[in-house]
Amino acid sequence: MTTYSDFHRSHLNESDDILRRRYSEDGYLLLKRAVPARHCKALLSDLLAVLDPHVVFDLALGKPVLHGEPFYETDAIWDEVYPRVQQLESFHRFFHQDWMLDIMARIQGCEPWVYPIKMARIATPRMLGYETPPHQDAYSHHAGPTMAGVWVALHDVDASMGRVTVLPGSHKDGVREVFQAQGVGGVQCRIHDHETHWHVSDFEQGDMLVFNSATVHRAEANTAQDKVRLSVDTRFCNYGAPVFSTNLEPHHGWRIPSLNWESIYRDWQSTQDQYYWRNYPHCF
Repeated sequence: MTTYSDFHRSHLNESDDILRRRYSEDGYLLLKRAVPARHCKALLSDLLAVLDPHVVFDLALGKPVLHGEPFYETDAIWDEVYPRVQQLESFHRFFHQDWMLDIMARIQGCEPWVYPIKMARIATPRMLGYETPPHQDAYSHHAGPTMAGVWVALHDVDASMGRVTVLPGSHKDGVREVFQAQGVGGVQCRIHDHETHWHVSDFEQGDMLVFNSATVHRAEANTAQDKVRLSVDTRFCNYGAPVFSTNLEPHHGWRIPSLNWESIYRDWQSTQDQYYWRNYPHCF
């Protein structure tokens, strides 16, 4: 029988040693309100501006809501709006700010490097069966043990909205066999018979989930009537660690012809952080 309990909570005012030990043991850290609200609100506002009229902010609920038909990653509506999301300068810059780099340096214990690939998650309601199945980023990103996923809640996320869940300690068994599955990504990793207990909690705006490349994680279905979960994530590694070439391309650039770095950078106000990976010492 599958069981659940709350995430182990972590806070930035804890020592680096405590955070690193917990990360090593659990395979993840849930850093409560690690991202200042002003940064989340600014990026959320930019995302909503390009998702209108499909997703708008409901002031009474304090959450994004769907207008019209639900959509999912790779369908026609998603393909229409997602290039506009990727073109947001604020979206890419979000993960390159000093406060973010400082957090990752504390966890990793060395200079962190931000992957060029940045991902926005638009989890609309009533799309049961399209949620992300259990998987490891070590497989999907061809990544080594120093790679870490970083996921940020841009607004409060309740149990109905498709929360991220983690299989604690699962990173200790290494990279697993995968097989075809329904949902985002199209594959699922093997779950052992004894692995029945997952960690999951509601998220608050600014919560930051950091997880090892081999940590098994998945998304719950968004069962809300109209609420939409908007979150952003990317990947970090120790500077100099091997990075596979697909991580140097825009998310879904391989599938959407118009989604490339030239189109993404076209209307940026600054050239800072553009093509920054070209001199990275270890790509394959």
